[in-house]
Amino acid sequence: MPSSSRTGSFYMLLSVICFSMMDILVKLTTSHYPIGEIAFFRGLFGLIPIFFLIPKNKIFTFYKTKKPTLHFIRAFAGTFAMISTFIGVKYMKLSDVVSIAQATPVFVTIFSIIFLKEVVGYRRWLSVIAGLIGVLFITKPGSSLFNIYCIFPIFFCIGFSIVAVSIKRLSKTEPDYLIAFYFTALLVIVSSIAFFFEEWTMPSILDFFYLCMIGICGSIANLFMTTAYRRADASLITPLKYLSVLSAIFFGYYIFSEIPSVSTIIGAIIIIVSSFIIFKREQVKKIRSVSL
Repeated sequence: MPSSSRTGSFYMLLSVICFSMMDILVKLTTSHYPIGEIAFFRGLFGLIPIFFLIPKNKIFTFYKTKKPTLHFIRAFAGTFAMISTFIGVKYMKLSDVVSIAQATPVFVTIFSIIFLKEVVGYRRWLSVIAGLIGVLFITKPGSSLFNIYCIFPIFFCIGFSIVAVSIKRLSKTEPDYLIAFYFTALLVIVSSIAFFFEEWTMPSILDFFYLCMIGICGSIANLFMTTAYRRADASLITPLKYLSVLSAIFFGYYIFSEIPSVSTIIGAIIIIVSSFIIFKREQVKKIRSVSL
């Protein structure tokens, strides 16, 4: 394996670890603090790693952009997705939330068809349908086991799909730190509004540390993931993201005594397989376009 591929794989593993830590800390704090307060700390302390990426010669002008509307769409969709997943983590098993979140490529494909007018072959269509079936396995609509909060991880997938489509356009001209900054700044603004509707609680020293780490881990995880995709071929490192499902099952059991159901495991497998097929077909499409 080339050194760049090993480096990319290493950064992707770090990204999975940081995202897993953030999910665990969110799960630990949501029983004591409102969602708006947790999201506020996620945004506020998430700004810290971003500022380290801003070039010194742009420290006073880094915020300038010619695409404010697209930045707002990406930031709003990201805020919507972030708050949705926090709600899901609070009221659902960690393994259920993370498993449903793996269906994001399914929704990315749907939104790419709608907004980017992409042409999709029958294999990707079948994978989209299979991914949605996997979501149904986990959510179990119409049964006594249905949890109404299952809709929030689905909201996350929808929001993150819009984020992915927006970043495809933004990344052509905008630096990573600027894209991340506008999202994180809007998250701080929106979550601070919740102060007027929720009774915020003064955190203890330990909980304050947890809340700080939610922001730092979440922001660093995104940076690690971006670095991973730049260092190595996406087809090599993307499957490592699915380790987050195993992580959610492991920590959900040992920390929160959550036992995933058989339907969750089956649904997660279907979602992962369908998402992987969608990703591979996307890679094939890119290779063909380059060869032409």
